Amino acid sequence: INMFPLIRRCCFHTPFKLQKVTGPRLLTSGKNKTSWSSLGLQLQRGMCPLSRYPSHNPASVYAIKLQAFHTSLPFLKKKTPKDSETKPPGILQRSMTSLKDSPKPALYLSLAGLIPFVSVPLTMAIQGTFYPELASAQVIYGAVTVSFLGGMRWGFALPENSPAKPDWMNLANSTIPPLFAWQAIFFKDITNGAVMVVMALGIALHYDVSLLPTYPRWFKVLRVVGTLVMTLSLLATLLLKMILEEQLKNSRNKLQI
Repeated sequence: INMFPLIRRCCFHTPFKLQKVTGPRLLTSGKNKTSWSSLGLQLQRGMCPLSRYPSHNPASVYAIKLQAFHTSLPFLKKKTPKDSETKPPGILQRSMTSLKDSPKPALYLSLAGLIPFVSVPLTMAIQGTFYPELASAQVIYGAVTVSFLGGMRWGFALPENSPAKPDWMNLANSTIPPLFAWQAIFFKDITNGAVMVVMALGIALHYDVSLLPTYPRWFKVLRVVGTLVMTLSLLATLLLKMILEEQLKNSRNKLQI
């Protein structure tokens, strides 16, 4: 009886209260196999590592030694595939996803409407000649496109269930791009007309993206892509005009000499 507290302190982590509970079970459960197995499981869980002889289990000794010498720096660890997959998508990836979500008629008609803009500088670059008629037609088509973009805000604000109200901000701002486009037609110089159309396209894009955030995301992405293509096409025409006219002027001077 006096040795029991000493044995409990050396070999068991269980408190003294648990030993009082399990002691009678050890004496009175000789015929009950389940109580013996549960008591053995409790004793096995509570035994300290000193009760196990190292010679009986050499693998545990080697595992302890390996754990003692195993070190790894945090910054040398490779990133798991989950870390790379949880990165948020970039702006370009989100924009392409939104563009794919756009209705097919709106996407195809918008892309088809960009063909007159792109075909004019492409034709001049292939043939190596500046055509004032094609440049003028491009400026006029750009003015018509700007007027169409300005009128869309009226169509968006007039329905009763529309999130945009038909107030002065929405209706008056939609008339400014057509005024720029109308003025661009009357310029005799193609350069001034193209610059005026580019300014009108920028104003219309600012209205649609910033001042009216209730447009769908796919429509905003489509507007940004369309405005970039139209602006670059007009600037390419002006650049070709400057280069090709300079080349024509130099060739004429050589012929006169």
